[in-house]
Amino acid sequence: MKLMPQEIEVWYIIPTLRRELARIFINVHHLSQKDAAALLGVTEAAVSHYVKLKRATEFKLPKEFADQIKKTAEKILADKENAMKYIYNLTLSLRGSETVCQMHKKQDKTVPHECRVCMKE
Repeated sequence: MKLMPQEIEVWYIIPTLRRELARIFINVHHLSQKDAAALLGVTEAAVSHYVKLKRATEFKLPKEFADQIKKTAEKILADKENAMKYIYNLTLSLRGSETVCQMHKKQDKTVPHECRVCMKE
């Protein structure tokens, strides 16, 4: 099945970012699953699965991205009304990265090895 890079974002990147943010909210900032779910716009069950690593585990974020996620979590906690904007900005910072390109090729075997569609030009 042919996939667009945007589908990789929706199916893999956004859930992975939510997982990491949920884990930070709960394990570092000691929010309840209910509060974390409200901030992320997902169900409490989804947050439970994120925290237990039962969901959104296939996509691996670059290690250098961890600091940016922590800072984003703090921004969200300080400005809850704009949580979606901060999460969107995280997706933008990954867009065009080698990591997304690798995931695209992994999920869509029809993508040629030399393809650069996902990469920023």
